[in-house]
Order: sequence, then structure tokens, then C-alpha cells
Amino acid sequence: MQFTSEQRLDDGVLEREFTLGEIPGTLWTPESAAPAPLILMAHNNGLPKGQARLVARARHTAAYGYAVATIDAAGCGDRPRSAAEEQARADLRRAMQAGEPVDEIFESFIGPLVEKAAPEWQTTLDALLSLPEIGSRVGYSGWMALGIRLAVVDPRITAAGFFAGGFVPRAQREEAPQVTVPLLLLLQWDDEGNPRQRALDLFDAFGTKEKTLHANMGGHTGTPWFELEDTHRFFARHLK
Repeated sequence: MQFTSEQRLDDGVLEREFTLGEIPGTLWTPESAAPAPLILMAHNNGLPKGQARLVARARHTAAYGYAVATIDAAGCGDRPRSAAEEQARADLRRAMQAGEPVDEIFESFIGPLVEKAAPEWQTTLDALLSLPEIGSRVGYSGWMALGIRLAVVDPRITAAGFFAGGFVPRAQREEAPQVTVPLLLLLQWDDEGNPRQRALDLFDAFGTKEKTLHANMGGHTGTPWFELEDTHRFFARHLK
């Protein structure tokens, strides 16, 4: 892991860009002498690590005493994309805008994206846990499909916070009963891009005995800011 830049933010959080082979990432660490618990923060469906809402959540979370890391995994963010991936993205946008069925297009695009992204997140986690400023307890926050996969294959994930869930590949829906870590799901009740009942069915399928559902009125980007405070309390119960 090579750090390529750093800046100290007004609240004392240290923000550093890094590369790990071909993987670009960002790490935020709090101003603390003790090793901080780590939260892996992934945006939905390959959006870039520099997306404004993700960066705002990451900085706010780090200020609460967590180390927070995000990456552009293969096919995500500014990483190279194949012509087939770009065509699938365009087909998915067109179908959703037209109100047409999207499941098969979604499977052909998101399924392989999850399969490629999960190993790179695990490689990143290996490197992060070797840093002296990062503790051993690890949480995950963000993109549900990837989070399900990581929670199933990587025992280092201690707790997970997921968003939405209306569209998740079949492979991850089938893996949901194997997710046994404490879980918090945030659901926007009027999310135009995530069928509500499918999200509720997936929540019911998770195998963990400790799962909490927070549902708020509004569309996909309308999650109330106070939910971030509740998410901090959730992770504090399981990571600190």
C-alpha cells in the first residue's frame, strides 16, 4: 500500500489517498492515539469513491472515532470498464427510465461486478489491518450486494449496515441466509429504483438473529441525516 497524498481536515481527521497495485482508495483516520475500528464504505453499483455523498459520510464517520476506507474496485469508479460493461450500464438506465423489466440486464451487469469487486476489497482489508493506526474490528457500510458477499466470505466483518436492497443479484439473495453478523438496513419507502417488497423480503431472509430495519419516507437520495447518527450508535455497539 502506497500513500500518494494526505490532508488534515478541520475536525482533525486525516484523509489519505492510496494505491494498492491497481486499486485506488481513500483512508480517513481520526485524531486518536489508540487504534481505531475500521469501517469499509462502498457506494452502490460501481459509483466512484470520490462521490460527494460517500465522502461526506466517510468524513463524518471518521470524526466519530472510526477509520473509514473506500476504494474503486475493478469496474467501479474511474477504473477501466469493458465495452460490454458500458453497454450493460446504458441498457439498464434505458430500461429503468422506460419502466421496462430490468432483472436480466441487472444480473448481467451487477452480478459479475460483485464477483470482481469482493476479492479486491479483501486484498485492501489485508493491507489496512497491517497499519498500526487501525484496530482489529471491522464493519461494512453501503452497497448491499457487495456487503452480503463480503459478510459471507470474510469472517473479519463484525457488523454491517446496508442500504436499499430492492435490486440484488440472485447469487446474493441466495447467500442472504448465511449472513449472521449484526445488521442494520436503511430503506427509503418511496425509492423509485428499489422495489420495496423485494427489499423487505430480503431483510426477512437474512440469517442473523440481530437485525434492525429503519424505513423513512422519501426517494433514493432522501435518507434523513439523523440516520447517520443512528448508524454510528449501531457500529459503536459492535465495533467499540
